[in-house]
Amino acid sequence: MAQEETIKQSPTDCADAVRAFYESHPYPAPLRDLDRHRELYRNPDRRRALSLLLWPLEEPRTDREILVAGCGTSQAAIHALREPDAHVTAIDISETSLHHTRELQRKYGLRSLDLRRLAIEDVGELGRSFDQIVCTGVLHHLPDPDIGLRSLRSVLSPDGAMHVMVYAPYGRAGIYMMQEYCRLLGVGASEAELRDLGTTIGALSSDHPIVEVARRTKDFTYSDALADALLHPQDRSYTVPQLYAWLERCGLSFGRWFEQAPYLPQCGAIARMPHAARLLSLAPPSQYAAVELLRGTMTRHNFIAYRSDRVGESQPIRFDGDARRGWVPLRVPWTLCIRDRAPPGFAAVLINRAHAYPDLAFPIDAAQERVFAAIDGNRSMDEILRSAPEMSDEQACRFIEQLWEYDQIVFDATSSH
Repeated sequence: MAQEETIKQSPTDCADAVRAFYESHPYPAPLRDLDRHRELYRNPDRRRALSLLLWPLEEPRTDREILVAGCGTSQAAIHALREPDAHVTAIDISETSLHHTRELQRKYGLRSLDLRRLAIEDVGELGRSFDQIVCTGVLHHLPDPDIGLRSLRSVLSPDGAMHVMVYAPYGRAGIYMMQEYCRLLGVGASEAELRDLGTTIGALSSDHPIVEVARRTKDFTYSDALADALLHPQDRSYTVPQLYAWLERCGLSFGRWFEQAPYLPQCGAIARMPHAARLLSLAPPSQYAAVELLRGTMTRHNFIAYRSDRVGESQPIRFDGDARRGWVPLRVPWTLCIRDRAPPGFAAVLINRAHAYPDLAFPIDAAQERVFAAIDGNRSMDEILRSAPEMSDEQACRFIEQLWEYDQIVFDATSSH
């Protein structure tokens, strides 16, 4: 695979190549404004839901120390806009990316944002610890991702949470094929070369693995996105078992997937397959590994991790005791409830817009819709169950559990303390 070739470079040469690459090909595409993001976060439930994804046992706080590691062109500015009372520190090796972020910082008066040109491996030079670390789409480009992850772990506070995204291999098979193709031909990253490369991909047979990836990513028409995918000097990916082993090596433990339904055998089409019961009998890491193989098209893993020496539970959401009755479910604001196209016998279909798989649409009947409508972010599960006379307690509880499995709700579990 392509990633095996790039590892042979010396770490210094690789780091210099990655820095030079992003100076000339900033990615993602720089944003001119953050007005859409500002409008989204006028809804306080959006911020609350994101906090509860990371810390279901803690009341949302506004004053957290946040690190955006490898901030790119706009990610840190979005976090600073979303969390105006937090202190956001952003680091990146690319001055071009930091320049675009500074422009957004000036435009929106983001005074709580501190920008530094710094490699992730050198993050200890900041001399600070952080409640939340965001590192998405970066560690798989480092010469040694273990060093990068350990460096981030060293500045994560004992009760902190880390949001990480890294590439997954099976869905990127077409990308690695085209990376090898580009190396064989010596394809460069000039505008003309990238234009020809885009034309070449557009002329391929529809059953070539890269064509489906290009359709799903939707940004291959942007030359710097094409360069990032196919010409990046350093690129590796992780299967689920490799991801778990990586976290363990680096002193971290897996918390949860940012969107978990794609990995759960009880969700979507996989729940109706002949092996569904056997999949459910596996331990969760093995379930996730098996479902990754069945899905076959995952291009990335987006997850939350914690320090392995953390005291107490980080993700206590289990449905095998009475503690759940005191939890408060909150609908996540990035989901849709569609009523006018529900299949026969159902009142609505619930869709999480972050899901890439259509089979994860969740049809609900009229009684379930009334339970769903009762979830307002204030009432506990116990109160909601008492208000659902058409369903048995067991049925209503199982439905709420399914809403959580399908990423339709998060839980405020502070009553567990």
